[in-house]
Amino acid sequence: MKTSAGLDFDPERGIRVIGLMSGTSLDGLDICYAVFRRSAASDGKYSGKYSWEYSMIAAEDSPYPQDLREKLAGAHLLGASDYARLNSDYGLYIGKKVHDFIIRNNADPHFIASHGQTIFHQPEVKFTAQIGSGAGIAAETGVDTICDFRTSDVALGGQGAPLVPIGDELLFPSYDYCLNLGGFSNVSFRQPDGKRTAYDICPVNFMLNKYMRSTGEEFDRDGNMARSGKVCDVLLDGLNSYKYYSAPAPKSLGREWVERYVFPYCDSYSVYSHLGIADIMATLTEHAAVQIAANIKNGRVLVTGGGAFNKYLIERLSALAPEADFIIPDKLTVSYKEALIFAFLGVLYVVDTSNCLASVTGASRDNIGGALYKAGNNLL
Repeated sequence: MKTSAGLDFDPERGIRVIGLMSGTSLDGLDICYAVFRRSAASDGKYSGKYSWEYSMIAAEDSPYPQDLREKLAGAHLLGASDYARLNSDYGLYIGKKVHDFIIRNNADPHFIASHGQTIFHQPEVKFTAQIGSGAGIAAETGVDTICDFRTSDVALGGQGAPLVPIGDELLFPSYDYCLNLGGFSNVSFRQPDGKRTAYDICPVNFMLNKYMRSTGEEFDRDGNMARSGKVCDVLLDGLNSYKYYSAPAPKSLGREWVERYVFPYCDSYSVYSHLGIADIMATLTEHAAVQIAANIKNGRVLVTGGGAFNKYLIERLSALAPEADFIIPDKLTVSYKEALIFAFLGVLYVVDTSNCLASVTGASRDNIGGALYKAGNNLL
């Protein structure tokens, strides 16, 4: 079939895609090469007359060098010229990494679908920005590239997040909940009326990693630092009292919210109450567990994202939500589910099917998010 995006392939035989994801934890670039196949069997509200299946062919993570991590972490403070330059440089950097991945894995993708790195997310004023130039990625790889998946939804009054639920609905339909434990935790599930809903619950790795880096470690391996500490009940009560947690969906969180509310509050306890890092980590981990458990009642819960490897956090979730069955799948799915689903968002884009659900984001209508950069002649 020839799509309106000018791409030519047969969805029934398979669409080969490289999906890219970089989260707020800034640990690196997740790269996933997968093939998606469409069948003509009816399976639900959002898939129309089609159902989808996938096979993950190869996946890897590419850690960021320290200088790039620092540039991305400080991108929101840059002037216009430096910000634009970083967008270009980062896109070219991604393109080089993906080019090498293609060579190593003998991959032959129809296109690339890239999330980029979120720098600003302020949907209340219809503004979100993810950097990582799609033109740079297409230029370095010689492969058509789709990016900028959030801005159309935000322009339509939506949160522009979460975007993963359409993939949860169509690729992981056997679970009652899909829970992602990344920089932020988000959950996706079907309401009694059959509509999919999803929202960000609370910060997780974005806040935990910040305090672990003060110890020289990038993350709390197995949650051992948190396990060794003592929960500060007063700090915990204050964290749990934020108005966001009682607000109805649709809703989403960004770096700005954590930097405005969570970090200064925790830092004040560190200074004035002499809380050590272990106690702060214990309190923040308990805070995340309390908030997540409050949003999951029972049923089968698919748990993915880096936080799924935090054994102590999973223990606390199981204790606080005993009727839920927290299922941690194979390591590839845990680590690369978001990259896989962004690849799938690209698939839906090229077959002219909505990849952003208004029932999730609060936009005025379902929409097709993304912008396509054509590569021209294949360079490989």
